[in-house]
Amino acid sequence: MDKLKSLILVLLIYSLGFVSGIYTLPILMAPSSPSMLEFATATLNTKYQATIPDSLSGSDFLHYGVGTFSLSEKNIIFQGKLAPGPDYQIYLSPSFVEDEAQFLQNKQKMVRVGEVKSFNGFILEVPKDVDINKYSSLVIWCEAFREFITAANYKKG
Repeated sequence: MDKLKSLILVLLIYSLGFVSGIYTLPILMAPSSPSMLEFATATLNTKYQATIPDSLSGSDFLHYGVGTFSLSEKNIIFQGKLAPGPDYQIYLSPSFVEDEAQFLQNKQKMVRVGEVKSFNGFILEVPKDVDINKYSSLVIWCEAFREFITAANYKKG
């Protein structure tokens, strides 16, 4: 019986360590956020702006974003805060989605722009073959856990 209790305790401690490692590693490896000058320079020629809505059905206390996106033909700029996590990707979508089910239903119509590595603001280069005008919304998605993080609509209509 003591061996069983010891095994359960070891497995519990191992599991907690593994989960905390998955959560903290992206935070430890995240590059520093751009400076205010870098943000100011990058936002000079933006065409669209979008604020993350306060209440998205797919966001919760572990998966959220607060802030503003600015888009130009060359860059996507995020000023705000994201819940930290692994393997975040940013997608452009032709329609607004606010949870996992909607994301998965519309993923084939979206284009992946790139990887999000910083959780306190970032400047991401838009690939040359991506036309931001063909889309209306941004979505941040965790590929590793198939988890919706946040979204914002930059083109109304």
